[in-house]
Amino acid sequence: MSRAFEQIAEDFSRHRFTEVYPFLADHVEWDIVGDRLVVGSAGVEATCEQSAEYLATVQTEFRKFRTVVGGDSVVVDSEAEYVDEAGESSVVASCDIYDFSGGVLSRITSYTVLRGD
Repeated sequence: MSRAFEQIAEDFSRHRFTEVYPFLADHVEWDIVGDRLVVGSAGVEATCEQSAEYLATVQTEFRKFRTVVGGDSVVVDSEAEYVDEAGESSVVASCDIYDFSGGVLSRITSYTVLRGD
């Protein structure tokens, strides 16, 4: 793949999902820890599209965005504030681990916590 693993991981974590679709392994797994395991590129894309519908209704500001690259893995540690149309705000801290195999994204492990006031 001509695209760097780091850029693929950052695109996904910044909710630019469609940029990542061409780089998903057919049998990619997305472990959303404490919630569900999504298996297969079609399932990951469907989950991303559901998320994108919500994200289209809020303003997103990343307060922190840090990327660590190591071999065939990339880790993105982020914190984002989401503000809806009514002005209600929520802050989410996330840590996403991206594993690549054969030049494609083969596994995503996501840890997400809603931060309180």
